[in-house]
Amino acid sequence: MNFELKALSLAAASKLRTDTLIVLISDQFQAGQDPLSALISKAIKAKDFSSKSGQMLQAYASPGISASKVIFLGISKGTPQDIKSGLNALIPSLKASETQALCLVSTDSGNAQRIQSLLVSLADGTYVYGTTQSKPVSRSLRQVTLALPSVTAALETAFKTTVAMIRGIELAKEWANRPANHATPSMLGKAAQALAKSAAISCEVLGPKDVAKLGMGSFMSVAQGSAEPLRFIVLKYQGGAKTDAPTVLVGKGITFDTGGISLKPAPEMDEMKYDMGGAASVLGVFHSLSQIKPKINVVGLIPACENMPDGLAVKPGDVVTSMSGQTIEILNTDAEGRLILCDALTYAERFKPKAVIDIATLTGACVIALGAVRSGMFATEDDLAHRLQQAGDDANDLCWRLPLDDAYSEALKSNFADVANVGGRAGGAITAAKFLHRFAKKYPWAHLDIAGTAWKGGAAKGATGRPVGLLLHYLLSQASTATKSPK
Repeated sequence: MNFELKALSLAAASKLRTDTLIVLISDQFQAGQDPLSALISKAIKAKDFSSKSGQMLQAYASPGISASKVIFLGISKGTPQDIKSGLNALIPSLKASETQALCLVSTDSGNAQRIQSLLVSLADGTYVYGTTQSKPVSRSLRQVTLALPSVTAALETAFKTTVAMIRGIELAKEWANRPANHATPSMLGKAAQALAKSAAISCEVLGPKDVAKLGMGSFMSVAQGSAEPLRFIVLKYQGGAKTDAPTVLVGKGITFDTGGISLKPAPEMDEMKYDMGGAASVLGVFHSLSQIKPKINVVGLIPACENMPDGLAVKPGDVVTSMSGQTIEILNTDAEGRLILCDALTYAERFKPKAVIDIATLTGACVIALGAVRSGMFATEDDLAHRLQQAGDDANDLCWRLPLDDAYSEALKSNFADVANVGGRAGGAITAAKFLHRFAKKYPWAHLDIAGTAWKGGAAKGATGRPVGLLLHYLLSQASTATKSPK
């Protein structure tokens, strides 16, 4: 999809030649002396239309209006949620008519968040996955023009950043949507190497022998039951000075999760192809960074493998040694994400990071706690937690902080190793985070449990691309802080 930004008054929009003109009407709408204003004023007066979010009125071949089709769309107060609700009501008609090009006209210039909400919601609603279809499938909407009364340099920057964010979100969706036989660990490695075509990005992909030399016994134990070889992917974005400490993103890359010997139930197991949603989000963020080019340094670590139940698979009760030297009793092989992440967290120490954030579809317990609205967020420092919370609010990619009290570690005690990989059912998302916390003591650390937010089930089954928006906002806020700080 191509995006364009224009400065266009409502009067000028009346003369714009386009197939579909969508005029956004908020509670603050004030009519001018132009054909579009006249038309909508009559409709409001006749109570055939209101600015309530999702309200629509269509007009065809209207006098004085060059566009053949005009849609007036209510967006209430113009909040991100109002805009999303409005566009959700509009998108089915766009799909039904197979609209290829449209112009979104805002009657006020708004701000960066308004631009982001409009474009991200439109892109999300019209996204189509087609990689493994027998016939070519693509979205019908190809061209989107956003028209504002005036365009400042700040709004131009916000527009470009939003477009880059959409590219990253859609890359994350693509890889999380792919079936496991089209998204193996080796294929993820090649996808990461493709990102390194950007001058600011480098990539290294480690195989089983390299990982064995590093002593990643916990990671290797998960992969040992699969015919697909593991991959440990290291991405580096160098936008700042070489002496600037990087932020490290660690993405869980279980390309398919059967549960291993602790086999999952058959219903909905197909959805376990998205268990690499954390890895997909890291790929998406790096794609966006390559376009925005902020002056920061970022490292992406992706431990990627399958969790399969063959004769070589790790067994409940086995004890493995992690890269940190800590031993782990594997009580449940379906708690495998934390086993690959813990070695990646130890590996992250070598970068002397300013912060490490891991992203994982980790626990069903987090889905029960927060549903599909907010990702679970854990952090060792209040400032890091606040910045992530704010980034989620700014991106409309929400998270919620959960506790890391030491008392939760009691459930992870083992008679046969330093730590067990699971506790009881109670507080499952928290005990999983406490397990990871043991391996993240040497830097500020946060954990995002995206099990409920990275994927939608049911008729709308598919990846959401979250939390690319949250992570990107967090990283760009770091770039902004670095710019403002004295040397």
